[in-house]
Amino acid sequence: MSRPTGFADLAGRRVGLWGYGVEGRAARARLEGTCELVVVDDRDLGEGALVTTEGGLEALARCAVVLKSPGVPRRRADVLALEASGTVVTSALNLWLLDADRSRVVAVTGTKGKSTTTALTAFVLESLGRPALATGNLGRPPYDPDLDTEGRAVVVEVSSFQSVDLEVAPAVVAVTALGSDHLDWHGSLERYHEDKLAVTRAPGEHATLLADVESLRARRDLVGGAVTWVEADHGGLAGELGLVGAHNDHNVALALAAAATLAGVSVEAARAAARAQAARFTPLPGRLTVVATERRGGNDVRYVDDGLATSPLPTLAALEVFAGEPLALIAGGFDRGVDYAGLAGALAGRAAPTTVVTTGPAGVRIARALEALGTADRVLDATTMAEAVARARGALVDGGVVLLSPAAPSFDRYRDWTERSADFTQVVRSLVG
Repeated sequence: MSRPTGFADLAGRRVGLWGYGVEGRAARARLEGTCELVVVDDRDLGEGALVTTEGGLEALARCAVVLKSPGVPRRRADVLALEASGTVVTSALNLWLLDADRSRVVAVTGTKGKSTTTALTAFVLESLGRPALATGNLGRPPYDPDLDTEGRAVVVEVSSFQSVDLEVAPAVVAVTALGSDHLDWHGSLERYHEDKLAVTRAPGEHATLLADVESLRARRDLVGGAVTWVEADHGGLAGELGLVGAHNDHNVALALAAAATLAGVSVEAARAAARAQAARFTPLPGRLTVVATERRGGNDVRYVDDGLATSPLPTLAALEVFAGEPLALIAGGFDRGVDYAGLAGALAGRAAPTTVVTTGPAGVRIARALEALGTADRVLDATTMAEAVARARGALVDGGVVLLSPAAPSFDRYRDWTERSADFTQVVRSLVG
């Protein structure tokens, strides 16, 4: 069949769902009863899902359309072979966006800050009196049938995995920053940048709002749409919203610009509305959240959860927040093959006492990068969260900050970053009371 232009085109067809996580389950709920569904996952999940390597791929080849989840790499050999055989491979998010009133949609992407910026944009729109939902990686997919999007602005957090599959752009695309991430999925840093920014180049008239940071200036050649550079907000609004760190001045500014553009008001009006409602905003968990403070030997030790930092760039931003304080950083996890030289350099260059407690395969690579700089004496290894927290705590004899900012995903030991952050919080509270 020709490429579908929305969910309605799948009616009565044999449709494959490749990947049965949050997105796959929402797509199944959306399509149940309208078409013949074949569910396939790379893992043996049971639940009626075939395994890709155990007949699942052959079942997908008999489908007219396959909706691929973000976790299945776009250029993997079996994906390309499936397309070459004539099966249409797309995504549920793409079909939703093709169906949607795109004048009500904001897409937020970037290597760091996209979750916070998504939440902020929805908050600013609500403060302006415009009902809004924050969706995507931040919460439920916008096509989840249990999510009521009628008459609401929809702010969608879009990953690089999802961006590359979008055939049309929403009214507003906001980009927070550009660094190194997901190289195992994309294959190279250049391809990651191309894929991350693909949503800005998608067809359809749209505003592209870019944080005015060097990482994006350097890749202007990859950006499409009507571009506006957005400078950081230095009016103190981030602090009023309970957000820590200079990088949040960029996130706030981008959210104000995105909400103002979608609502058709000035940025000043958006800022005034957000300031008036600031007490209603709750910062996301896992983003520089102080989970406990302990008094030890006349000094304070703060335990900070920055578990959403699943790549080096947000961890670098967290290091800036605590630049003058003794620090024990817990870092590592699943290894995506990203370059940790920049993170190692920032850690080695800190003037304040610094210890790094590494975990998982990514932690091994972070330790090696520090060893190459002659700072291996600052590195401790841990195999569990309890061990990591204990070793970090023991390193801060004169007080300071125990910071979980992994610079890597959690999939080596946890389902997702929220489970890892919850483990950190539970261990800390058990330890310090």
